Amino acid sequence: MNWLEKLFDAQLHLGSQQILWREVVGNAFGFASAIGGMRRRVWAWPVGIVGNVLLFTVFFGVAFSNPQHTTLYGQAGRQVFFVITSVYGWWRWQQVRRANHAEGTARPAITPRWATMRERAGYVGFWLAGVVVLQWVFALIGAGWPAPRWYYWCDAWIFVGSIVATYAMARGWNDFWLAWIAVDIVGVPLLVHSRFYPSAVLYAVYGALVVYGFFVWLKASREEPEPVRELSEARA
Repeated sequence: MNWLEKLFDAQLHLGSQQILWREVVGNAFGFASAIGGMRRRVWAWPVGIVGNVLLFTVFFGVAFSNPQHTTLYGQAGRQVFFVITSVYGWWRWQQVRRANHAEGTARPAITPRWATMRERAGYVGFWLAGVVVLQWVFALIGAGWPAPRWYYWCDAWIFVGSIVATYAMARGWNDFWLAWIAVDIVGVPLLVHSRFYPSAVLYAVYGALVVYGFFVWLKASREEPEPVRELSEARA
């Protein structure tokens, strides 16, 4: 098991900074998953799950050592919910793709659309209520260091927003790109502050990809006819 432990703890040294290779690799899987999501490919989900598992071990420093000696509960916890939501997204996109194949169509796995007003009110309400509750929960747990109160609000915003964005992606809503932008605006500064630099760089680059992906999905939602069965199911 020695070589496995060495591989798990391998670090990249950049000047005085030490970075875990699993943070770099986990983010690479995350970026690949984002590209797959933009192209509406089913493989985006399992690829993303691999990245989520690796990044969980990075951010959950209280159980897995990291060079920052810091635990980001929101960042770690959202990896768990990413996996759960990704399993749902993987299943749903596969179902839609199989139905498309059965009809003899070769479209991507999902047809993008905007969330309805009712759906949008639901996820916005969940996001706001979740932030209020979880910042209090995170503050009770503590960060393992004397973190200011704003830290818990930011961590809660990122945590709940990431769940909302991933679920919206699974549903095929254009809104998911906008949710990711809202998460990145808070996430990048927090990661830089906490010295998780590879993740901060990825999120900054991902921000540009998110803007591009939004317009790709927006164009598809305008040009591709939405299947009646998906429309009725989504609004049921």
